[in-house]
Amino acid sequence: MKEVAGGITFPKGFKAAGVKAGIKKNGKEDVALVFSTVDATWAGRFTTNKFPAAPVLVSRAALGKVSGRAVIINAGCANACTGEQGMIDAQNTAKQVASLLDINPDAVVVASTGVIGVPLPMEKLSAGVRQAVAELSEFGGEKASQAIMTTDTFVKTCGFVEEIGGVPVRFGGMSKGAGMICPNMATVLGLITTDAAVTPDVLQKALTEAVEISFNRITVDGDMSTNDMLVVLANGMAGNPLVKQLEGPEYEAFAATLKAAALNLAKKVARDGEGATKFIEIEVQGALNMADARKAGMAIANSPLVKTAFFGQDPNWGRILCAAGYSGAELAPEKTTLSIGGVQIVEAGLGAKFDEKELRRAMAEREIKVTINLGVGNVATTVYTCDMSYEYVKINGEYTT
Repeated sequence: MKEVAGGITFPKGFKAAGVKAGIKKNGKEDVALVFSTVDATWAGRFTTNKFPAAPVLVSRAALGKVSGRAVIINAGCANACTGEQGMIDAQNTAKQVASLLDINPDAVVVASTGVIGVPLPMEKLSAGVRQAVAELSEFGGEKASQAIMTTDTFVKTCGFVEEIGGVPVRFGGMSKGAGMICPNMATVLGLITTDAAVTPDVLQKALTEAVEISFNRITVDGDMSTNDMLVVLANGMAGNPLVKQLEGPEYEAFAATLKAAALNLAKKVARDGEGATKFIEIEVQGALNMADARKAGMAIANSPLVKTAFFGQDPNWGRILCAAGYSGAELAPEKTTLSIGGVQIVEAGLGAKFDEKELRRAMAEREIKVTINLGVGNVATTVYTCDMSYEYVKINGEYTT
């Protein structure tokens, strides 16, 4: 597997565009369109929030009906909690894209991101769709990635190449997200494209596995969005032998590369948390099972006290143990160990002797690794998060004003 500079148009047969439709207040690109020139197998994971946005409902209903061909995304308006009109608007957007591209409306994935409870400005969006179709290009991936951003500070893209059955296969991706991030499926908006040939059931299984170790392992603020969606399109243009079994070297190579792409994007989302100054990797070891490892990791990652301590570079390790203790995970206090940036600060549940200068140097880094061993088993997992700064409060305190 090789990581390369890429994006959603890196695999063969994909075009994209990102245009300015006037939906975002800042006047930047806000409508993105991605198009496969041939039919593509597709799979998706969607938010489990009980207030799913209209585009989530429309796209989830379309999954599996026909081959996928296009993904249309607008930023600046979530089209969530907008009732029947929101559904009509999402459906009409898919129909417009389908008409302009001469494809089935069920082959169009619709996604939105932005403020909840505000109707889509359909006149602006419709004009943006027409412009995006006209500007579709193999070189449009960067503009499309910019168009889906909201409070993001940088575009999130990836590219990978892997040989499957002796044939080079390409993977590309883009994602957005900086706030309202704590998934229970995928998170934010994400799209991965590949020119691999793969059956629908295999693709969905591989996506589920990839989400579990990537997007289901990140958090910024403990809030799950109404609009979360992660979709994969696989158009088969690489010409590899069809991956049709959930075992063997072909599946292993495909699944591993999909996981790498998903993890790459997920880490970038956590790294770009609203107002973040630090990217924090939390490795939980010694758990009784995977569920407990995840509970402990997410409790630590979501704790405002832990996150603010890292922002202030305060080695207040009691906050970390406290979060693990209330997480619901089984642990043995007398066997628990903790280190930050490679500096062990807790041994057998008690504070250990350590070099304070070395620890402060570790906490001053932009990227920090925390390792906690619960002392009751041999299962491990890793969770990714960021610190919480003054800027996070400012961004979210003024989000609609």
